[in-house]
Amino acid sequence: MILLGPPGAGKGTQSARIVERFGIPQLSTGDMLRAAVAAGTPIGLRAKDVMERGELVSDEIVVGIVSDRIEEPDARHGFILDGFPRTVKQAEALDAMLAGKGLALDTVIELKVDEAALLERIAKRVADTLAAGQPVRKDDNPDSFKTRLVAYRQQTAPLSDYYRARGLLKVTDGMKSVDEVTEDIARLTSVPAA
Repeated sequence: MILLGPPGAGKGTQSARIVERFGIPQLSTGDMLRAAVAAGTPIGLRAKDVMERGELVSDEIVVGIVSDRIEEPDARHGFILDGFPRTVKQAEALDAMLAGKGLALDTVIELKVDEAALLERIAKRVADTLAAGQPVRKDDNPDSFKTRLVAYRQQTAPLSDYYRARGLLKVTDGMKSVDEVTEDIARLTSVPAA
């Protein structure tokens, strides 16, 4: 499963609920990359070399890391991809890799949200974080958030059409309450809510 939606749409919150309900891992490409480098796997060593040169890790390496990770026992009954794919090119590479393993995505859930309301959500999150005496995430300032939204619209939003054309995209209103979105995702994936 893949969850799509702009920054602040609630993907992380919903992923955590899906992980808890189904006992499947949430696979973060950043976490997997760091783990592969630390473990010294062949693909991890390639990634380490690229990162040490200060370059971005290629789609090929990221797909290789995802490929290795989904072979682990905890992913045998499914997984949620977090932070990947971000582009149609990456989605095509992911599809090819999964097909080579005799696998395919079951569903892609898009959390549709109002971007103006997202800016209000981020402002509230910053206020709540500061009130709790905790540090604010660097990417939670309004200017940074607006930049992330632009990048999402340009690079990642086209994935909606890509997955819609393959009959995998299901859409829910991400502006509903957290519990209502969880219920919608359960309904859209034909799995009863907990």
